[in-house]
Amino acid sequence: MPEKPFDNKALKDALAATSQAVERLMDPLLTAPGGPEAKVVEAMRYSFFSGGKRLRPFLVLASSELYGVDRKQALRVAAVVECVHCYSLIHDDLPAMDDDDLRRGKPTVHKAFDEATAILAGDALMTLAFELLADEASHPDPNIRLQLIKSLARASGHHGMVGGQMIDLSASDHDLGEAEIYRLQQMKTGALISFSVEAGAILGHASKKAMSSMQGYARDLGLAFQIADDLLDVEGDATEVGKATNKDASAGKATLVGIMGVERARNQAEILANQAIEHLNQFDDKAALLRAVAHFAIFRRT
Repeated sequence: MPEKPFDNKALKDALAATSQAVERLMDPLLTAPGGPEAKVVEAMRYSFFSGGKRLRPFLVLASSELYGVDRKQALRVAAVVECVHCYSLIHDDLPAMDDDDLRRGKPTVHKAFDEATAILAGDALMTLAFELLADEASHPDPNIRLQLIKSLARASGHHGMVGGQMIDLSASDHDLGEAEIYRLQQMKTGALISFSVEAGAILGHASKKAMSSMQGYARDLGLAFQIADDLLDVEGDATEVGKATNKDASAGKATLVGIMGVERARNQAEILANQAIEHLNQFDDKAALLRAVAHFAIFRRT
């Protein structure tokens, strides 16, 4: 990764504030019941409250601010996105998937609990996300809620994360080319990032032109983010990254870093980040933090 440290205090403060706000919202919604089902709620809480960058919830809030969306509504959608993200991490870490023991510097959910509980916790976080999104507290207009539900379902399912994970699982048995890896990354990582950015535009009844700009920003940001993630896998310190490194090479998975080499991949990530910023040209200083996110994506250490 680039040696330049990321030092945008405003963005760091905004990410921290997002994390606190999302956790305050979710804490009473994840209260463990008294029966034996309490174990799955404890596992859900273990995943949700384990830290992380909260980048996706932040993108919901930041994009919503561009359109003057009610903060409470945007925050609910932000929490929904984090539920889906945590579900995906729990399932990705399972032995049948990426088989990871460490996530965010802590034992993965199936290690802290057990595999069956981890599967159920992931399932429950996903279904909770759609329960929250369907509630009128997320938006009074049912058509907006339906649009959000449809977009999130597409980003989460076989058109998005699930399909991308399937491609990723098969990558060790097939030689993927550069275009195929781009598609994998757009689905596995980029789809939920795209939804996070587009959610604010949906909530704010954005014009087609504005929505197109947000989609372009999200697409380039997601690819830059994933390349940076692959670079961290090659160059990062596991204690700093919070998870095992050199996993892709060990599993024989093709990545853009493996195809391009470290320097070219780093340059490509920077090009994509700059392209993402260009998509925001029509917006004023309200988009300053979204521009900063593009730099954060490629200079981050975790």
